[in-house]
Order: sequence, then C-alpha cells, then structure tokens
Amino acid sequence: METRAGHPPALPHPNRRQAVARGCAWLGLAAGLATDPGDIAHAAPQGPAPPPGATSGGSGPLTLRSAAQSGSPAKYASGDPQRPGLCGEIAAAVLRADPDLRIQGLDQMVPLRRLELMLSTGELDVFFCLLKSEHRHPLMRYLPVPLYRVAHVLATRAGDPPAPRTWDELRAFARRQPVLLAQGTKLAGTLQEADVAFQESARSDREALQMLVKGRTAAVYGQDINLRQAARLTGLESQVRIGTQVFEEETQFVVVSRQLPEPVVERLTERLRQLNASGEIARLTERYR
Repeated sequence: METRAGHPPALPHPNRRQAVARGCAWLGLAAGLATDPGDIAHAAPQGPAPPPGATSGGSGPLTLRSAAQSGSPAKYASGDPQRPGLCGEIAAAVLRADPDLRIQGLDQMVPLRRLELMLSTGELDVFFCLLKSEHRHPLMRYLPVPLYRVAHVLATRAGDPPAPRTWDELRAFARRQPVLLAQGTKLAGTLQEADVAFQESARSDREALQMLVKGRTAAVYGQDINLRQAARLTGLESQVRIGTQVFEEETQFVVVSRQLPEPVVERLTERLRQLNASGEIARLTERYR
C-alpha cells in the first residue's frame, strides 16, 4: 500500500425481540432469546467508583459499565434489525460467552469525545470498538485481540467519473473541491497528514452522503463499513458509489479503563480470544461489509 506521501496506487479492498440478556437493552437482535429484565441495565453509573463486581477476580458474577457511541449506526443502534450495530453485536457475543458477566449502559448514547473522557476518568470500564491513536493510549488500555479492520475509501455519486485511486490523485482532486467527512472522527488526522484538503461540515456519515447526492460535495471520505451502512439506512445505495480503493486500513479494538483490575482485563481478553478463534467475530463482521 502506498504511503500517504508516496505514489503507488492504493490497493483494492478484498470484500438476534429485545436486547440480548445481560446488557444490550436497545440492540434488538433475532427474536427467540429469553430475556431476564433484571439483567438489562439502562444507564452507566456516574463517577469513578467501580460498580459491584468490577473488583472481583477472573470468575464469578461481574458487572462492568459501558456505553454506545452516538452518531455511528454501523457500530451501535442503527435501527436496522438485520444489522443493529456491529460493536453492539460483539458485546452481546461476549455476554453469551460469559453468562456471569453483565454490561451496563449499552443503551446510553455518548459522543466519541465524551467516551474518551469517561474511559480516562474511570466512569466507564469497557468500550467496544475503537481505533488506535496516539492521544488515546495514555487515556485507556487496548485489549490485544483485534476485532475487525476498516478501510478508508471514497464515496462518489453513481454517475460521476471514476474516483481517485492514489494519494496523489486524491490530493489533486481535493484541491479542486475538498473531500467531505463526518465530524469528530480520526480520519481528519489522516487527511491532514496526507495533505488532502477536506471539510468536516457533516454531522454524520448519513448526512455526508445526503450532501453528496445534493451536489454539495464531490466525494465523501470515510470508513467502508460506516459508509455502506449509511447508504443502506438513507436509501441511497443506488445513488452513491462506495469505492473499493483503500487509502488507509485500521483495526478496531476493545478498550478498557486503566483503573480496571488485571483479573478483569484478563477475563475480557480471554472471552475475546474465544470468539476470535471460533470465527464468531468474523461472521458478525461479514454481514456489515
């Protein structure tokens, strides 16, 4: 793959009635699962004190605090029963793998910047799906099991000429009209480093695609999974073209508070390893591609 300042072309990108018990009140996965209302939590407790069970060892009942990311329907609360949110589904899979584990607050929608702060202060114990970045490392701890990879791609209008295929082409394209991306994402740093002109005037990927169709931008730069989900949810699949040229690839991870006890970190890591080895995470991810 070309470096951001290089010249070779970017590589083609290879292509469950109510929430799951114990933690996903909003999720709405496939019907038929038994639900215990006592296990469904509605908000993450405030303050830095750990919840009951969070200081226990690597086995037995355990309650952890989490939240959902607002403005990211591919990850949480999409409203699509077939694809309710990949990160919420991964959290539900962890709960199925560990019946003694509860996760509170997955129905609480929180902006990304606030999530980072809550993790750094210990208000949250765990969050599902976050990209690595330099400024986040001192604030939280990344678990070592990769969840899924995302590709940075371009979305253009279906009838427009072919989209740029290299960083050089993208830089020249953006000099004529800056590419659009959703506010508050890590992608802005990528484009800054690559010297690609951009604007962050869209509040979400859905809004960005709507602006694209209305002719207010010539291209949207974003993550492949997010853009495809946004196109489905807005009914714009026939009007936009999600490119297959990969300008950057990154991996999503589970992150935890640095205040979380080591036995709890090990327990979560082991459940993720089990789901990774069984292929469950890969199966969930494939439905969002």
